[in-house]
Order: sequence, then structure tokens, then C-alpha cells
Amino acid sequence: MKKGICGVTSKVKVARAALHFWEETCISGTKGSGAVFFSGCALHCVFCQNEAIAQGTAGKEIEKERLVEIFLELQEQGANNINLVTPGQYIPHIVWAVEQARNQGLHIPIVYNTSSYEKVDSLKQLEGIVDIYLPDFKYWNPDIAKKYSHAADYPEVAKAAIAEMVRQQPVPVFHEDEAQECDIMEKGVIVRQLLLPGQLQDAKKIVKYLHENYGNQIYLSLMSQFTPLPHVEKYPELNRKVSPRTYEKYIDYCLDLGVEQGFIQEGEVAEESFIPDFNGEGV
Repeated sequence: MKKGICGVTSKVKVARAALHFWEETCISGTKGSGAVFFSGCALHCVFCQNEAIAQGTAGKEIEKERLVEIFLELQEQGANNINLVTPGQYIPHIVWAVEQARNQGLHIPIVYNTSSYEKVDSLKQLEGIVDIYLPDFKYWNPDIAKKYSHAADYPEVAKAAIAEMVRQQPVPVFHEDEAQECDIMEKGVIVRQLLLPGQLQDAKKIVKYLHENYGNQIYLSLMSQFTPLPHVEKYPELNRKVSPRTYEKYIDYCLDLGVEQGFIQEGEVAEESFIPDFNGEGV
């Protein structure tokens, strides 16, 4: 089979399927999110923390029937949801697998965890399938998008993709879970914005756009976890962590803007230990 720009063929390839505890609190809780890490990605970020799967080198090819089993197994393990990570290249298979799994008793929410470099027509296929959208909004400036992800059209593509996600899930819905001592999301959109070194002004423009256009329809996840891995050495400006002071300025700006529904990261989260081992667990 011929490989696409995402680095994989049309055959479903999964690198890991296991409980994941490092998402936003309302996604992971204490029981964990049932994360299914798919191989391949259409967006080739130079700083990618999941490089092995993004390039399609890690992972195991499976039949779509196995994907149904994986969803049900994660639910049996107590997962709060099924978290589809970089799934865009497998949308037809995912739609089929979710429908089959629901016929067999799958009842937890489906999370679509994406870079937002997605076609609107593709996302429309997920209406009624995905309960929670967890998209990134990486760049505002096309030049920065071109430099770090080889995709100058990323900002416009992401805007359109997120608009479609909010159309499908316009109202955040949670339920209180006393056992996990937090509210668990059932429906809605959480947009992630990873603050990159030296890109505070770009990040501010993204947050301003999202807040002005969607307000309390969405939640924002303001992330400081950028981890400089060895493959960013060619980009010295990225070969460092974001300073606590810079992140504090970012948060202060968001608060001054009026952002009320959001998640922030505290403590030391920019560590390689937070990056999963893509060893085929659960596949």
C-alpha cells in the first residue's frame, strides 16, 4: 500500500492503547483516559514530542475489528472516555469501529484529540460519533506555522476546523464524580494552546481570537509543557523550556482578557517522563 503525507497507509496502525493520566483533569480524572495513540500525522512539527508515531515508524497494523475490541477493553479497565490521539487519517475506520462498539455496549464519551490540521468535510463525518473535541491551536502567524510545521495554511485550516467542532458540540457538559473528586466532561470542546519559546505574542493572538469568537462555549487549555527534545537542536530558539515568568505573563494576559473557563499547568511538566512509551501496549 502507498503511504500518504501522514506517513502511513490506509491500514489502521496503533502504537499504544492504555489508560492515560496526563490529560486535563476533566478528561483523565483519577481513573484515566482510554488513550489510543494512532500512528501517522499530516502535520510534521519539528518539535513533536510523539515523533515516533507522528512519522509512522512506531505502531502495529490492526484490523478495524480489533479497534472495536480495544475500545471495549479500555472501557472495561474503567476509562473515563475513549481518547483518539492523532486519528485524522483513519476517520472512516473510526466511525465504523465506534458504531460497532456502541452496538456492543460502549457508552463512555469519544474524545477526538487532534492538531486541528483537519478538513471540515472530514470532521463532518464525525458528527454523532465524537462527544468531546480536544484540538490544538498551534500558530497564528503563517510564517511560524511554515517554519515549525511546514504548513503555512495551518492558521486558516485550524480556524475552520475548530468552528466545525464547536458547531457539533456547542455546549460543554460535565457530570460530578465524587469518587474522582472532580467534574468529568461528557460533551464539549477544549482547545489547547502550547506556548512555544519566544512565541508569547503569537499565543496571545490565538487566545484573543478564541475568546472573542467562542467565549464560554469552549474551554481553553493553556500549556507550558513544551519539552526540547534532541531533534530541535537545528532550531536553537526552541532548544529551551518556557520560563515560569513567561508563562505567568501568558496566564495574566488571559485573565485580563476575561477568560474564565480554562486549565493551566502547574509544577514541572516539561519533562520527557510525561511522554508515553509507544511500545504497543494494549494493541
